[in-house]
Amino acid sequence: MSKPEPSLLARLVNEGLAHHRSGRFGQAEELYRQVLTLDPENADALHLQGMLAYQEGRLDQAVASISRAIAAHPGAAAYHANLGNVLQAQDRLGQAVESYRRALELRPDVAEVHLNLGNVLQALGDVDGARAAFARALALRPGLAEARAAQAMALLLQGDFRRGWEEFEGRWKTRDYDTPWRPYAQPLWQGERSSRGPVLIWGEQGVGDEIMFAGLVPDAIATGVALLLECDPRLVPMFRRSFPSLRVLARGEGRPAEGQSFAAHTPSGSLPRLFRTSLADFEATTSPYLVADPERRTMLRDHYGRGRGLVGLAWHTRAGKTGRRRSIDLEALGPLFAVPGVSWISLQYGEHASLAAHIEAAKAPVLVDRSIDQFADIDRFAAQVAALDLVITIDNSTAHLASALGVPTWLLLPFAPDWRWLLKTDRSPWYPTMRIFRQASPGDWVSPLAQLQAALVSWTGSRSG
Repeated sequence: MSKPEPSLLARLVNEGLAHHRSGRFGQAEELYRQVLTLDPENADALHLQGMLAYQEGRLDQAVASISRAIAAHPGAAAYHANLGNVLQAQDRLGQAVESYRRALELRPDVAEVHLNLGNVLQALGDVDGARAAFARALALRPGLAEARAAQAMALLLQGDFRRGWEEFEGRWKTRDYDTPWRPYAQPLWQGERSSRGPVLIWGEQGVGDEIMFAGLVPDAIATGVALLLECDPRLVPMFRRSFPSLRVLARGEGRPAEGQSFAAHTPSGSLPRLFRTSLADFEATTSPYLVADPERRTMLRDHYGRGRGLVGLAWHTRAGKTGRRRSIDLEALGPLFAVPGVSWISLQYGEHASLAAHIEAAKAPVLVDRSIDQFADIDRFAAQVAALDLVITIDNSTAHLASALGVPTWLLLPFAPDWRWLLKTDRSPWYPTMRIFRQASPGDWVSPLAQLQAALVSWTGSRSG
């Protein structure tokens, strides 16, 4: 059988790519298969077939197809770079580094590959190497917002707050940032103590971020400027109780009109740039700075009983790309449940019936309070958390809420932590009542859980004594 004309193969690949880019994956897949039937080692078709599989979540197939493309055409830098992307999605981080570095050997001028390499190096704990990669990406493309944001995260992770917060201001230009910038006519507030009218502080990112950045609201109040605080509607009752001198607004409801109700504004994530430029600045953090409903708290504490230590537990998150690495199997927490003198209360979000079934299957002695909906009624959830003696949680919004309420909180962190938790410390600058238990290597929860179990035995012993 004679080999098909290259022009025919190129036309079919291009037609498939047009469908691919338009989201018509079925038509694209069919055309890639036609090419591979005619030419089983066509590198372009193999590569694009692998990328389609990657976009559809068929990661093993993606690796197989792109690897075949590389075997057919080893000098294509894009193939190596995209294989690195798939390997990173599979948490095969060491292999992802090798793929990115091979891509950069072939084409050292691609800023996005330096950025991706930096992200993987940071996930492997090489923050200095990550910063070097981000710097190279920015040297090649100074306007690459994702590289600037990644550099900010690395600086903050290493405790370089002054430079980190300045770089953090570039977050608005990244493609995937959760909160859109608000182009108000009023100027940005720079922390000055005089103003011709109120300053609007508007919340950004998720509920956990809004809670964390609210820890700087007392600093803003101390400037003496009149303040408006806008937040997720679910946080309004608690924020109004906690900051009674402020007018608290629900986001999307009663937003002040431009040019009339406020003289300057700031997103809440920009407050640290004004008030937390060094580690010493965090000593000004008020603890606690949020207040739960006292009547609900008392009612729930009486309901759960006062004879044993009340310990809240959250172990899973679906949030973002790192949710899998941050979560822990409930079964792995078994050694904690063997510690006597503890009444376990679920702080895990989810549908009550399925959550209870999961707990029963794991044979975990954890109570699910069906009167609490962590998502719908955060104020009631806060009262539940405040009713407890201790909270043990993974990195999620519960960690922020419990710590902001002043409840002793033990945080279980993956090997490569989020920027806010710093490195190699068992304390958080954001929360004086928090203690951190970290993985010693990627994916290994055995060591931090053993340390936490020992701490729990000591904690229950001190209570009984």
